Amino acid sequence: MNIDKKNILKALETVTITGEEKNIIDSGAVQNVITFADEVVVDIKIVTPAMHIKKRTEEDIISVIKEKVDKDAQVKVNIKVEAPPKKQNPNLIKGKPIPGIQNIIAIASGKGGVGKSTITANLAVTLVKMGFKVGVLDADIYGPSIPIMFDVVKERPLSVTVNGKSKMKPVESFGVKILSIGFFTQPDQAVIWRGPMASKALNQLLFDAEWGELDFMLIDLPPGTGDIHLSIMQALPITGAVIVSTPQTVALADARKGVSMFQQENISVPVLGIIENMSYFTPEELPDKKYYIFGKEGAKNLAEDLKIRFLGEIPLVQSIRESGDSGRPAALQTSTPLEEIFEMLTKSVVEETVRRNDDLPPTEAIKITTMAGCSAFNKQ
Repeated sequence: MNIDKKNILKALETVTITGEEKNIIDSGAVQNVITFADEVVVDIKIVTPAMHIKKRTEEDIISVIKEKVDKDAQVKVNIKVEAPPKKQNPNLIKGKPIPGIQNIIAIASGKGGVGKSTITANLAVTLVKMGFKVGVLDADIYGPSIPIMFDVVKERPLSVTVNGKSKMKPVESFGVKILSIGFFTQPDQAVIWRGPMASKALNQLLFDAEWGELDFMLIDLPPGTGDIHLSIMQALPITGAVIVSTPQTVALADARKGVSMFQQENISVPVLGIIENMSYFTPEELPDKKYYIFGKEGAKNLAEDLKIRFLGEIPLVQSIRESGDSGRPAALQTSTPLEEIFEMLTKSVVEETVRRNDDLPPTEAIKITTMAGCSAFNKQ
């Protein structure tokens, strides 16, 4: 088989990158095309750093070559992102990175009750087991649950002096550094704050704390797509977001909105992938049976539809709930199927974080410029 380069170039004239007017040949995005027998290598340069656009471009190129040139062609697409320098507005105040923290991962869900905090806790302890330095910020101001899941409800952050300034020292449990509004309220005390008060509290937990050196900070966001999410993205350059959902249709509809929020053009936080929680139930007496109580592969199908990675699935297991309630995350159990599941899940998150850092420029914090019915944003 000998694939003709001219036919490939002609086929690529039908591919246009999302948001652009010219096709990838006329725009100069295609840098090189190499053919050898049934192998085709396409080098392409794009200026849009969004992960979903990069993946869509790669899939479109592979599809059009197989459709118009040769269905058996072995196609490899090398995409290089070269975003143009952005003009800086001197009137905007940049969100501040936290010194010593390498990666900030937002754990989000569109819907409450899907196990987002449980996933956060188990990701954190598994990262520690892998040798990483990890912190967790419980940003669920109105329903903090991380202190319960790490058995530190009665703990309180200490005050330490750093460079002449008094700062909070995060509570530590199972090697994870933790801060939560739950440390400053009574268990039966409701937090009744408007958005600005909640945002101020979050800023204090972020910037008035001595986090030290961290490879990963996991931010356990509240459900939905509201003020707390915007405050976090305004305050910090988020490395990437992980979406948690169950397989059921109601949860998936809200998860789709969560992905959409991060992918909005003026936010552009890379979505690392989707985790499906409560995927299936296996009775102890029937270890070979799987009962898909909330539906089957809903989050996996959503990830494929949105062209983002499906990071893995967590079964509905009683011991995961019991471990969270007792304050010892299930991933700490050794030589169990759950330990293996959480290890595979965490490796996927780490892989996507590394890939995101290799392929895309750092995320920038956003600046809220107006609030008139809906929020308008500028990237800084």
